[in-house]
Amino acid sequence: MQKKEELEMDFLTGKLYYGNTVKQWLIAAGIIVCTVLLAKLLYWAFGNVVKKITAKTKTRIDDILVDMLEEPVVFSVIIIGVWYGLATLHMSKIVHRWIATGYYFLIIFAIAWSITRVLDSLIEEYLVPLVAKTEGDLDDQLLPIVRKGVKFTVWGIAVIIALNNAGYDVGALLAGLGIGGLAFALAAQDSVANLFGGFTIFVDKPFSIQDRVVVDGYDGTVEEIGIRSTRLRTLAGRVVTIPNSKISNNVVENISSEPARKVVLVLGLTYDMDEGKISRSLSLLAEIARETEGVDSSKISTAFTGFGDFSLNVQLIYWIEKSADIFAVQTALNLKVLKVFAKEGLEMAFPTQEIHTKTV
Repeated sequence: MQKKEELEMDFLTGKLYYGNTVKQWLIAAGIIVCTVLLAKLLYWAFGNVVKKITAKTKTRIDDILVDMLEEPVVFSVIIIGVWYGLATLHMSKIVHRWIATGYYFLIIFAIAWSITRVLDSLIEEYLVPLVAKTEGDLDDQLLPIVRKGVKFTVWGIAVIIALNNAGYDVGALLAGLGIGGLAFALAAQDSVANLFGGFTIFVDKPFSIQDRVVVDGYDGTVEEIGIRSTRLRTLAGRVVTIPNSKISNNVVENISSEPARKVVLVLGLTYDMDEGKISRSLSLLAEIARETEGVDSSKISTAFTGFGDFSLNVQLIYWIEKSADIFAVQTALNLKVLKVFAKEGLEMAFPTQEIHTKTV
């Protein structure tokens, strides 16, 4: 019996397999198996205990944190358990170094994974609904870029830290990337300028979709605001694509932002009009403007502006409300002027010439 026990002990502790006894291999395997079981228990606790607790709170942040950290935390526990189990074994320096490097890579991966999941979920929870409420389309187009940019930044920092821990010269690598990036930036400076122009439009919001604007000599309605360019439909019905860099570097006149549209109407009356008729014409113009639907009655002014070559000039200045159709209002007002002036005997002047002949 004693001999059998000695053989068993010799089997467990005597002969080496890849530098370790069977007992050491069993201990390492036991640690790893226990770690996996612990990870399963932790995963169950997240889903059945922790989530139920956070669901009772008023805020959504703790729910997001628990939901997004669940898998990365369980993954990290398994990594730590495997590392600890392998650490009990005797290995060569090269193997140990490779295992340590892999361990640090995986831990950094788990941390970056956690951060990106949490940030992306916070953006989804708070920023996406906020953007959905805005009228413009530019922020909707920029949001995916922001989300990808956040992920790229986090993963980029994670890769740099991982390479630094692995013994690589990160400074030399970044210097090389910097030279390449400079060459790329010089080759694509127009595209970069347009991207920054799009970001400027997003921040400043000089106009929105369906606004009528004048940019770089083009007068039209904004149909689309993109990352690289903005599209206008001109009054002639043509679509004009303007690079965002031009918009950000030029004066933008937003016609739609006016509370009302100013219209100046000049009429030339015949020279046979006396003072009373001129005054009467001014009163009638003001009355017609006040009675025309779509005209702001608080902003009406009339004046006898001067003596023309063939007419006495009277002027009406009025403002059309933003919600009204400018052409419909102008048409209605002009028709009333024709009708009322004809009824009152107020004649419009037209170019005339008198030719005097002299007989010899």
